[in-house]
Amino acid sequence: MSEAAFTVEMPRQRRTGVVFASPHSGSSYSERFLAQSILGAGQIRSSEDAFVDQLFACAPHYGAPLLCAKAPRAYLDLNRAPDELDPALIVGVPRRGQNPRIASGLGVIPRVVAHGRAIYRGKLPLEEAQARINRFWHPYHEQLRRMMEQAAQDFGVAILIDCHSMPHEAVTDFRQGAGPRPDVVLGDRFGASASADIVDRIEAAFVAAGLKVARNTPFAGAYIAQTYGRPSRNHHAVQVEIDRALYMDEADVRPNANFHAFQALLGGVVADLVELGRECRDMAAE
Repeated sequence: MSEAAFTVEMPRQRRTGVVFASPHSGSSYSERFLAQSILGAGQIRSSEDAFVDQLFACAPHYGAPLLCAKAPRAYLDLNRAPDELDPALIVGVPRRGQNPRIASGLGVIPRVVAHGRAIYRGKLPLEEAQARINRFWHPYHEQLRRMMEQAAQDFGVAILIDCHSMPHEAVTDFRQGAGPRPDVVLGDRFGASASADIVDRIEAAFVAAGLKVARNTPFAGAYIAQTYGRPSRNHHAVQVEIDRALYMDEADVRPNANFHAFQALLGGVVADLVELGRECRDMAAE
C-alpha cells in the first residue's frame, strides 16, 4: 500500500465552490494487509466503491477539485469517526454505549466486508489501528477540511459532493410506496447537512440525466456528511450513492459494458453540479 493517503486533482482554473471527494474507492491493497486477511482478493473488494473515482474523474476538467482516498475501505473507513473502534476487533478497546455501526463490524477499522464476511482470523493490536488512523485518516480529513474552507473563502459557499456507490441489492427491495427503485440515493441527513435548495438542484441534475433519485433511504449520510455539512455556515455536504449495476459487474469487480456510456452520462451531471457552485457564488456576491 502506498504511503500516500490520497490523491488530489485540481483544475487549471477553479471555477466553483463545489468539491468532489471519493473516500471509498481506494484500491491500494498491500501484501501485508492481504496476508492478514482470511478473504480472497475478490471478496475483500466487495465493500470498495470500485471505479467511483473514475466516474467523477472529469470534475477538474469542469473546474472543480477531486479528492480520492488511496487506502481501501476494508483497511480503513474514512466515513467513520476516528474513535469508532471495534472492541471485537481491536485489542484493548473498552466496550462503550451501543453504536450500531461498530456492533455490525463497520467501525473505522472494519471487522467485516459485505454480507458480514470477517476480514481477519483474530484481533488487531490497538497500536496498529492507531497507526492506520494517523497515516491515512487524519491526512485525508485535513485535506478535505482545507478544500472546503478554501471553497468557502473563494466562492462564499462550499458544497461537498461525497461520492459513493451502493450494491444493487441495497435498492432491489425498495420499500413499497416509496416510488420506483432509485439509481441514485442522495443523503443529506434529512436536511441537516445541506440546504433544501441545494439538494433540490443536485437531484435535478441527476434527474435531467435520466436517473431515478431517492433521498435518505436507505442511505442518509454518515460521518462525512454529518461533519462537513454546516448549512448555517454555507457549508453543504451531500452523500451520493450510485447503483453499482449501472456501470460494473459486482461479482467480478470490473467495469461492465455500460461503463463508458455511464461515465459520459455522469460527465453532464458533474458539469451541472459545478455550475451550481458558480451560481451560489454569484448569489452570495449580490
